[in-house]
Amino acid sequence: MKRPLFFIFLVLNFKLIATHIVGGEMIYDYLGNDNYRITLKIYRDCAPGTAAFDGVGNGPSSLPAVLTVIESLNSFNSYTVDIGAPIVTAIPPTINNPCIKTPTNICVEEGIYTYTLTLPPKGGGYYIVYQRCCRNNSVLNLLNSGNQGSTYYTKIPGPEEAIANNSPRFKNFPPIFLCNELDFTFDHSATDPDGDQLVYSLCPPFHGIDGCCTFIGNVGTPVATQNCPTPPPSCPLVAPPPPYPLVSYVSPYDGSYPIASNPSVTIDPATGLLKGTPNLIGQFVVGVCVQEFRNGTLISTHFRDFQFNISPCIVSVVSSIADQKNLCIGNTITFTNQSTSNVGALTYHWDFGVTTLTNDTSNLINTSYTYQDTGVYVLTLIATPPGKVCADTLTKLVYVYPPLIMQYDRPEKQCFKNNSFDFKAKGIYIPSQIGFEWNFTASASPSTSTLQNPSEIVFNQPGLYFVKLLGKQFACRDSFIDSIRVVKRPQAKINNLPASACNPAKLFLKNGSTSDLPLNYSWDFGNGEVSGDFEPGVTFTSPGVYKIKLVATTTSLCIDTSAVLVNNFTVTPSPVADFNLSPEITSIFDPEITITNAASYDVVYWRYRFGDGDSIFTASPVHIYRAFGDYLISQKVTNAFGCVDSAERVARVLPEFRFWIPNTFTPDGNGMNDVFKPSIYGAENYSFQIFDRWGKKIFETGDQEYGWDGRLKDTDCKQDVYIWRILFKNLVSQKQEERCGHVLLLRNM
Repeated sequence: MKRPLFFIFLVLNFKLIATHIVGGEMIYDYLGNDNYRITLKIYRDCAPGTAAFDGVGNGPSSLPAVLTVIESLNSFNSYTVDIGAPIVTAIPPTINNPCIKTPTNICVEEGIYTYTLTLPPKGGGYYIVYQRCCRNNSVLNLLNSGNQGSTYYTKIPGPEEAIANNSPRFKNFPPIFLCNELDFTFDHSATDPDGDQLVYSLCPPFHGIDGCCTFIGNVGTPVATQNCPTPPPSCPLVAPPPPYPLVSYVSPYDGSYPIASNPSVTIDPATGLLKGTPNLIGQFVVGVCVQEFRNGTLISTHFRDFQFNISPCIVSVVSSIADQKNLCIGNTITFTNQSTSNVGALTYHWDFGVTTLTNDTSNLINTSYTYQDTGVYVLTLIATPPGKVCADTLTKLVYVYPPLIMQYDRPEKQCFKNNSFDFKAKGIYIPSQIGFEWNFTASASPSTSTLQNPSEIVFNQPGLYFVKLLGKQFACRDSFIDSIRVVKRPQAKINNLPASACNPAKLFLKNGSTSDLPLNYSWDFGNGEVSGDFEPGVTFTSPGVYKIKLVATTTSLCIDTSAVLVNNFTVTPSPVADFNLSPEITSIFDPEITITNAASYDVVYWRYRFGDGDSIFTASPVHIYRAFGDYLISQKVTNAFGCVDSAERVARVLPEFRFWIPNTFTPDGNGMNDVFKPSIYGAENYSFQIFDRWGKKIFETGDQEYGWDGRLKDTDCKQDVYIWRILFKNLVSQKQEERCGHVLLLRNM
């Protein structure tokens, strides 16, 4: 049942900064009929003065435990549910070794919330989110840890990713405390109800609500406090969708180096074995992620964070045995001794737990034993340092069962119509002791079976289904999952076909047809051409309206045909670009070019580019060039259908050469004949020089527009005859030339 989002908690809301969270995780189980059981585990520091679990108590300081449900592909579709009170269990920090004194200042409780959600199949799936503030103030590896919250969430994948999935779940909760300067090893592995492959890694935890709002749904007005120096105008009523911010670490810590340790804390990606050697006393937050792969594809990531308390310990001897990796391997069991000591070499005594025998013992370091019967035995290992009283005794259950391996042959795929599948269990088991549990998914009828060889299993929809076989023999469990295919009908589809194209229309058709089986294709383009290619190319050379048809036909097993017809693919006429130049060749003294449009009558838009950077949009323009050269003139035309064509012509503007120079000038400032310079056209690399009668240079310029004003350094030159010299390159002859002469500077007295 969905409950209202708005909670009436107006008193003390912003004082309840729950500096108590030491870890948590969220898992889900698919119950069938679109129902999912959500399990939220929260771990709190239960020392005096810390806040209680959400959902516990009825007073004004009690806060609800709120989950937010978010559609993955449409985060606006979200709502909250109040999941009630948790089942609370104390986790005692005990250890079975007289050589280690258990710390007395550690108190941790586990609160387990369960809630069932109905979540219809939805593309992209759902996010289920719990956010809260805050963590303990004393955490060493987080920056301002008392104001950093927690986010625990899980993603339920959509049907396109996984059908009827269940999340992984960790087997054990990590130890509440670790001994400083001592190696530790912890099995942090998980199980997966669906048998998916699991890959482990260390990862940074997620930040959640901070000290301003403390929990989702807080309707009070945030006020400034030490933990909320800049309060927002309001608090979120629902949790936002991912991605979520990560916690902020104190250097040098991060998600992959969360604890001061040497060697660093690591986790085996395949086994989930967590180990390391802490070397700093204090509290550290650690995150562990487990990725869930199915058939090589990542479908989900489950994570948990928790708080390690690193304490000083005095350890003399630790008796330890590696866990059994498989309970069902036969009667001979090999034991791996993992005992440690910091007070010298150890001696060992093994008792293999056969109550009817007295000689079922060994004093070897590593040993094996063959049991005469199946069952559960209590193994004892005593590790003793020579001459020391601080021995350590370990007792551990040993499971001795015959091998159990479950398998079945995957049935061949069948057509959806009249499908009926038969299954046959195979493997290694004892027929008189084995129990079978088949799960064919909710899409099958029947959906489950306890028969060894169930038959006539019918699936009510086409698709890929994962069928699970679970075998139970004594205390042994083994499962096997494989997929079957129920073949759907083919579906013909043409992708990305435009509504129209300009003539000639050259198309490269995209085939979007789908089928579980190989297909043959038949294309009819409506212009007399056909093709059997998957994605053919075709050119339409005449305007008109065409019908394009694609027929897809399966070639094996389920012979079937699907067709798609596009009735109105239009090929529109294209314009024809053309224009004339008058003249095509001219000189720089007459650089005007007239363009006469000769394009087809249906043109509604013109654009000319003249090759000198200018352009115009009229049909028949006139253009004047400012320099000689060859210019590529282009015309682009467009008709009413948006079809285009272009044409090009070359206009040639030739250079011309002219030279004239006066023999007298009168620089008297009356505005007439005051400056001496030549009139020159069609020249470059120009140099103009003036000399007096004794050969002294008194003027020089390279600018054709600049002449001599009869002065030298702001002083008037006297009336006299002066020599001029001009150097230039003739652009018509392309030769370097020199001209010399004299000029009379005449001053009016």
